[in-house]
Amino acid sequence: MELITNKVRNSLELIGNSVIEFLDGLGKFTIYFFRLIAWSFRPPYRTKLFFQQVYFIGNKSLFIVALTSTFSGMVMAYQSYLGFSVMNAHTLVGPIVAIGLAKELGPVFSALIVTGRCGAAMAAEIGTMKVTEQIDALEVMGISSIQYLGVPRLWAATISLPMLSMIFLLVGNIGSYMVGVHLLSIEEVKYFAKLRDFMEMSDIYEGLIKAGGFGFMIGLIGTYHGFQVKGGAEGVGKGTNAAVVWGMITVLIADFFLTSILVKLLE
Repeated sequence: MELITNKVRNSLELIGNSVIEFLDGLGKFTIYFFRLIAWSFRPPYRTKLFFQQVYFIGNKSLFIVALTSTFSGMVMAYQSYLGFSVMNAHTLVGPIVAIGLAKELGPVFSALIVTGRCGAAMAAEIGTMKVTEQIDALEVMGISSIQYLGVPRLWAATISLPMLSMIFLLVGNIGSYMVGVHLLSIEEVKYFAKLRDFMEMSDIYEGLIKAGGFGFMIGLIGTYHGFQVKGGAEGVGKGTNAAVVWGMITVLIADFFLTSILVKLLE
């Protein structure tokens, strides 16, 4: 009986500690979010740092985004053709791929790429500055570390993601066109006619809004985990891993809710 009581007590303690740890982390994250927003509208504005981050997040991600979008468009065109050709509706390959890239694959794939590449870099860079006491030095000099390190990265990610999503859409459609018209022999006139009939600007707007939201989340999560790093090099590794994992999870979960909201607003 005493053994069972001890097991129950240990289980309750484990659950209680997990709940307390979760609430503590949620509280820290909420406080950080409001501090980051507040510092975004207070001078001095770090314009140079902002454009440096836009260059790092946007320009430096162009190659991998273009490469991913090319083959995504090509494989989507091929798979769509296999399905639609059964119903003799292969001319719908163009609009189906274009709408899929605009509304889902463009913003989601771009966000996942930026999370793995730039979200990790944000957490690692800020985390390294944290463990080497460079952030403490900034605070001693009267410079807000959140404004100096967090704000430029947050808004640079928010601005860069829609641009990367548009490039993903453009290059992915080129890949779809090459496969559909030149490999699968879909008539070019019918390909573009169906694309014009079914593709709407609201599809592009939905993808851009989602991409902006994903960029905001990536910047927020990446910088937050960087500021939470402690414990030397091991802590930097854990913070970087947490930024990537939670960034990707958040993007995929937010995609569903943003889609549900935007479909009703843009219909």
